[in-house]
Amino acid sequence: MPEQLNARVEACYQQAEAFFQRRFPRPEVSFRLRGQKAGVAHLDENLLRFNPQLYRENHEHFLQQTVAHEVAHLIAHQMFGPRIRPHGEEWQLIMRGIYGLPPDRCHTYEIKRRRSTRYLYRCHCGEGNEFPFSAQRHNLVAQGRRYYCRRCRATLIFTGETRRE
Repeated sequence: MPEQLNARVEACYQQAEAFFQRRFPRPEVSFRLRGQKAGVAHLDENLLRFNPQLYRENHEHFLQQTVAHEVAHLIAHQMFGPRIRPHGEEWQLIMRGIYGLPPDRCHTYEIKRRRSTRYLYRCHCGEGNEFPFSAQRHNLVAQGRRYYCRRCRATLIFTGETRRE
């Protein structure tokens, strides 16, 4: 799977180098991204992270648009510095002028939500006030963090019940 994507990253860098007449350090490429984002550019680490699920489901468009989108962030950062806006005119110049692609900020890939467990919490101010917590938030409570009802300011208490969503 990563061979085509890595080749596309390299092609994007070669196009940028030909345009700007300078060399750019190649980034580390990772396939350790989950959730709704298709890709993320970590500017200071010179790292690109891609979502393998969205890559598999949207292969051609992902290679063409998403990879160029993330590479353009790294190129813009290295050319114009850290003070530019993420999808500002410098980034748009690279997307349009070098890659010949529309400077779309977001993808339109269909996201399949994973089923998750919700931990149900309640407060004292009324029946039916149920607060479904994610596993991450539930674990923070187990480590001592407290969450409060906005209405009565009482500490939310775990009911012992869970729900699958």
